[in-house]
Amino acid sequence: MSSKPRRPVQAAATTFRVIETLHELNGAGVSELADELEMPKSTVHDHLQTLSEAEYLVKRDGKYHVGARFLELGGFARSQMKLYQIASPEIEKLAEETGEHANLMIEEHGKGIFLNKAKGRDAVNLDTHIGKRVHLHTTAMGKAILSKRSEAAVDEIIDRHGLPRVTEKTITDADELKDELAEIRDRGYAIDDEERVAGMRCVAAPICDGDETPLGAISVSGPTNRFNDETFTNEIPKTVLSTANVIEVNMTYS
Repeated sequence: MSSKPRRPVQAAATTFRVIETLHELNGAGVSELADELEMPKSTVHDHLQTLSEAEYLVKRDGKYHVGARFLELGGFARSQMKLYQIASPEIEKLAEETGEHANLMIEEHGKGIFLNKAKGRDAVNLDTHIGKRVHLHTTAMGKAILSKRSEAAVDEIIDRHGLPRVTEKTITDADELKDELAEIRDRGYAIDDEERVAGMRCVAAPICDGDETPLGAISVSGPTNRFNDETFTNEIPKTVLSTANVIEVNMTYS
């Protein structure tokens, strides 16, 4: 029996557009959301009501917001991931040892997703949160993951999502990105020098299985004044690589 590509269900696609746009706007009323989506108010209202009755949206001060019920789904999905279970204790240790942010990322559908993070004693406040999706080329963790992918797979991600600029230092040229991915493969770790957040540097290492397939990546990030040359190019990379090795061994034998 042959399987043919199915056309997307339009109502379901619209529902997800509503949810994602509410997330991007940090809440909105019917009129604002209808204008943003360029859809009739009546259609938007029907979707909002359906989602609210299903307890996925909440209404506060006249605006609809993404509700906490999504935590149940996301939290369950994360708890079932072996990488999350194995890596989380090591992420906590990494944050404690360095005093900075320690992070765990996976890739889904060509985007990087923060799966876990821990905050050390000296860590500054950042915009990252569990579940945050980012372009892979803008982060050290994303580039660490890409370095373990084939050129065809990297090209597919670039074709799908592009290489948008986030800061003045973001890599936006495909050839430049591929040259850096080759360097990452040679030295074993990736860096992010203010490429997603101005004033922040990051060092990351991929987490792979026995076949060198990337499962995710870990990183430590900190402000440029503390991540000086010696720290950024020597101390932090050694610590991150050591932690990545521990996680990979535990993944193999757990």
